[in-house]
Amino acid sequence: MGMRVTVVLAAAITGAAAAATLSAGSASPDIQPELSVILTRDFQFSRDEVVDLSRGKIVKHILPPTAPDEFGVVGAIRIQGSRERLVTAYRDIVTFKKNDEVPQIGRFSDPPSNSDLDTLTTDRDDFDLRRCKVGDCDIRLPAAEIQRIGASIDWKRPDADARASMLFKQILLAHVRAYASGGPGRITQYDDGSVPVKPVVAEDELIRASSYLDALRPGLSAHVACFWENFLNGAEDLLYWSKEKLGLAPFISVTHVTIVPTGPHQTVATSRDVYSSRYLDGSLSTMIASDVVGDPGSFYLVYVNRSRASALRGPFAMVRRAIVEHKIKGAIDRKFREIKARIEAR
Repeated sequence: MGMRVTVVLAAAITGAAAAATLSAGSASPDIQPELSVILTRDFQFSRDEVVDLSRGKIVKHILPPTAPDEFGVVGAIRIQGSRERLVTAYRDIVTFKKNDEVPQIGRFSDPPSNSDLDTLTTDRDDFDLRRCKVGDCDIRLPAAEIQRIGASIDWKRPDADARASMLFKQILLAHVRAYASGGPGRITQYDDGSVPVKPVVAEDELIRASSYLDALRPGLSAHVACFWENFLNGAEDLLYWSKEKLGLAPFISVTHVTIVPTGPHQTVATSRDVYSSRYLDGSLSTMIASDVVGDPGSFYLVYVNRSRASALRGPFAMVRRAIVEHKIKGAIDRKFREIKARIEAR
């Protein structure tokens, strides 16, 4: 224990010294020193991008992948308003995220309960389980649950689709409860396609590749990986589900959010994928709200996302990547403008 504390303290001292050095020559001295280091070292912001950011421009760029099936993007904006106002709005995640692209969303109770999914509706446009089998299913589930659906639903009944929807919710709730408690029953593999997908492995790799988490707050990466085992003082955790319109068909996901202060002038919110019915093998995003030095009425908002998707492997992967990266850069632009307008509204 003593050695670990010594290493952590040494790393903190070294990081603070590096921050002070870099800040002294920074293109924008009104950025908090800790954030300045992360922008240039971890998120690869150029000096010109930092200058543009300080002048009020939205700055964004694609991050180089750490794996063939990964895509990443980072963006930042300066906002005139209170950082705490943003944090308060973000705590109300249902109101914060609901829009035309996210028509359904709900927050899980602590502990998750059956009623938490009452407002989630599914039909055959969302997924069709009638021909679902291991290796060929319209939704991501482990083999045992795919077989359970086949054995449990009599598709000749007029209420078969409703029964399938109810069974899916039961499976999803059991997974969320296992995730929230660290108990058994968590979904660790998707067997809907010809190649199994291991979302837990994807998430763990994304967290390990995000060294800036512990630079922002020591212990944050361990908490995001297993929050039921790794307590982090001051952290707020919440789980929510959403149905989103993306691509050719909507998808249903569960997300774990952690909100934690990283000092008197900075707050961080991480979001990690707990379940996705389509598209994503894993996803990790981080939002940093950091007060402008000398102007507590303004803050910098930084958003970074790295995700893994099986579709980025195989034939036409480069074409798919180009499409995805174009879309996510546009999405960052829109979201930043929405948040800026919301926070700066009087």
